[in-house]
Amino acid sequence: MTRTHEIRPDLDEGIDRKVLSQLRARFLKLNEGRLGRALEGLSTRQQSVLTLLPLFFHVNHPLLPGYVSGSTPAGLSNYEPDTNTLAEAQRLTRSFSYKPRHGSNPPRPIHGLFLMGSLGTLAQADQSDMDVWVCHAPDLSESELSELSKKCQLLETWAASQGAEAHFFLIDPERFVKGERDTQLSSENCGSTQHYLLLDEFYRTAIWLAGRTPIWWLVPVYEETAYDLYTHTLLSKRFIRADETLDLGHLARIPPGEFIGAGLWQLFKGIESPYKSVLKLLLTEVYASEHPQVQCLSLRFKKAVFANQLDLDELDPYMVVYRRIEEYLTARNEPERLELVRRALYLKINRKLTGNSRTQSWQRTLLERLASEWHWDQRQLTLLDSRSQWKVRQVSAERRALVNELNYSYRFLTQFARTEQTVSLINKRDLNVLGRRLYAAFERKADKVEFINPGIAPDLAEDTLTLVQSRNKKEPGQTQWGLYNGSLTALEWEHFAPIKRSRELLELLTWCHRNGVIDSSTRLALHPGTSDLSEFELFNLLGSLQQCIALPLPTVAEEPLLRAAVPSEVLILVNVGIDPLKHHRDLNILMTTERTDSLSYAGVRENLVLTLDQVTLNSWNEVLVNRFDGPHALLDCLRDYLNNLPRGALQPSLKVRCFCHNRAQFIARRVEEIIDTAQNLLLSELNHRYLIQVQQHYHVLELVPGQVNHIALATLPALLDYLGEEQPRYSPLHLDPMALEDHDLALILPMGQPECIQVFYRITEQQAELYVLDEFNALWQQHLPYHDEQSLLVPLQRFLQSILFRREAVLPMDAGPDSRLETLYYQLLPSGPGRARRVEARPAPQTPVNKPFYDVQAIVGKAAPGEVQVTLYCNQREFSELEHGDQLFSVVAREIVEQRRESERYRCYITDLDLSGLLGDGQSSSNLYLRYKADLERALNEALEQV
Repeated sequence: MTRTHEIRPDLDEGIDRKVLSQLRARFLKLNEGRLGRALEGLSTRQQSVLTLLPLFFHVNHPLLPGYVSGSTPAGLSNYEPDTNTLAEAQRLTRSFSYKPRHGSNPPRPIHGLFLMGSLGTLAQADQSDMDVWVCHAPDLSESELSELSKKCQLLETWAASQGAEAHFFLIDPERFVKGERDTQLSSENCGSTQHYLLLDEFYRTAIWLAGRTPIWWLVPVYEETAYDLYTHTLLSKRFIRADETLDLGHLARIPPGEFIGAGLWQLFKGIESPYKSVLKLLLTEVYASEHPQVQCLSLRFKKAVFANQLDLDELDPYMVVYRRIEEYLTARNEPERLELVRRALYLKINRKLTGNSRTQSWQRTLLERLASEWHWDQRQLTLLDSRSQWKVRQVSAERRALVNELNYSYRFLTQFARTEQTVSLINKRDLNVLGRRLYAAFERKADKVEFINPGIAPDLAEDTLTLVQSRNKKEPGQTQWGLYNGSLTALEWEHFAPIKRSRELLELLTWCHRNGVIDSSTRLALHPGTSDLSEFELFNLLGSLQQCIALPLPTVAEEPLLRAAVPSEVLILVNVGIDPLKHHRDLNILMTTERTDSLSYAGVRENLVLTLDQVTLNSWNEVLVNRFDGPHALLDCLRDYLNNLPRGALQPSLKVRCFCHNRAQFIARRVEEIIDTAQNLLLSELNHRYLIQVQQHYHVLELVPGQVNHIALATLPALLDYLGEEQPRYSPLHLDPMALEDHDLALILPMGQPECIQVFYRITEQQAELYVLDEFNALWQQHLPYHDEQSLLVPLQRFLQSILFRREAVLPMDAGPDSRLETLYYQLLPSGPGRARRVEARPAPQTPVNKPFYDVQAIVGKAAPGEVQVTLYCNQREFSELEHGDQLFSVVAREIVEQRRESERYRCYITDLDLSGLLGDGQSSSNLYLRYKADLERALNEALEQV
């Protein structure tokens, strides 16, 4: 059998040792070519590092780098340094002299050194690191391993001093075969979930530096499934010596779970550096699509060596991967994906084919051959070579292809996991988290700012841009903002296509900031159109965005992705491009006023908060922009902000800014105070209502976590009706300090408290105002003629006592005294003509026990659907609708007048009311009873006037 033919060893026919050494020689010849290529791409000092590493693991010498102690495991199997290596060592340390190890068989615990990574490949670059596998004897003690590990750390430090980034990984082959290992096995690797795929990569890419060679080299591909038997025969029959090889296992079968693990890891990395991941993702897809008959690349590689096809170019690790993907995508007729793979490979290799190169490296020659094979013209190459200058247009086009590929890979992985039923709980969780990562990074949705540059180009910042507000030709009466390249005049910009256009300015500026299109060095020309935007405001808006969303954003941890996204940073910008007092400025009016509230400014009570733009960075690193304008802008913004707050202590950081022409700081501070107040009330979870006045209108926020509701009330009567609505439970009402400042309610509402009924009254000459806050804080109000405090308060007191007595009568016997409601009385006192400015507590009115009063009791029950029937009792005598029909109130009014001893006319009062016919055994608030009482009394007193 000659060296030029395919070698096909067969155990049954017997194996020739000469054939095995021929095989080993082929692998070593290929290895020598790869090592030569690796050294060729290194600086002299880096070459020295690679040359000396075997010597440093072979001897312990205090003068050499990596020395820990004399007892550190040393001695490399089958290794003796050559004169070149010893000369290199002496250049490093003049006084070092090598003494060969004596004795018949000195211990050699270091079994082999292998170089992993990009070195020696098409993708080798100046910054490529050296990942070195240090395979050692399985019987090293803990202390020996610890010493060896320290040696590796010292060698990493020394290599760095020589301009080489090296990482060493200790491998116990026996444990490795079982899938046991303590650390990541490369600076790029995701851990123990990819044992076989890592082994596959090792066998087809590793460069042997010194020591034993892999026994895997000697096992033909057709014997891979009988690997253990084959290798056992080779060793037991002494075809090879045990100290010549090391065994890291075989690749007869790759568990399907590994494809999912590998795909997940590459997708995770691909979100930030998609080009780097595309090749590995597609290789994973190729393997998974072949499962369970996976012909992995290391087996193809081995087959080529056995067949003596030792073309260094075609066996280059990157070429092998590319050729396999090309085969797969061509068979599937997917030319767009194949083109993307070609671009990814070209950019990964990072050797520009345009321009003159002084040195014609083997990589450039091979790349030129590929580009020619792909029919790439000069234009295509120029575009790829200028990637460092790519700006928005090129990046946006490339993003589409990359995002499609990442999403396709995710769907493929998910489907594969379902088909193979290999979704462990860990994989399921990882798939979910990854799906959310992809969604957060790439999914388009309303209000979300699209991120267009996931590792495609290094810098999208433009030197000069023009920002223009113009009429929207598609929507008459509407304006839009456009961003243009360069510095354009008002006459020029219309002849160019904008980089980006948006309806609203802040949406455009946030997109520019998130994508790095505008940075601190960008010069901006501004054509503000009909807006009030100034350069000062524009500069400050950009500064606020940079402060709120500090770039680059850190990678989102896994924990937040397991939960729904919540806001983490919120920036609210008020009146962007709008001067709320522009009409005063235009008329040259200087306003001086005592009324400085931004929601009700000056005598005309102007609202100066006209628009709000909210920028949110959430826990998934999504950036969202929402705009609020119109009559309820502030309240709509407040409602949405509060409804998006997370539960718990961790709340978003909020900044409110305003840069408009007039009163900007005051406006921002007012809005921030309102939001802070509302947020604190909401987080207290006490069922608050928050009352705010804007101009002459009233707004109530009902603060239920996750269901904040905004009620707009145009007039004071509408507000009173709202406050009088029955509440199902106690609801504190927080009054904004600037609201209702001239009204009794400004004094009454802040005094509401639970577990009691509060009666407030104000007397003005012949009139009185009565207000009652019931136990749930619902307001009842009545306007009455005034005679004296006794006649004003006693009927109300009797009524409240009677309904409280009824309520207590149905309470359980063991209900304590705390379940009884107390009634408190207050008088509103004026500080000036007609203005109630203070509140004083008053004792409950005294009613002499012996003074008789006329008892009018009402019982209200159900009649026809939606109707009620009323029965009245005057001093225990019954008057019903059944008997008197619509004359009921006239008959009762006459009865009351006849029973009175005084000739003076005064109001009739209901002294007791039973609603059990309506409510059953259910309890209702006192407010409902008071409303029925007022309605019944109104009917009685109207009838009284007719008597």
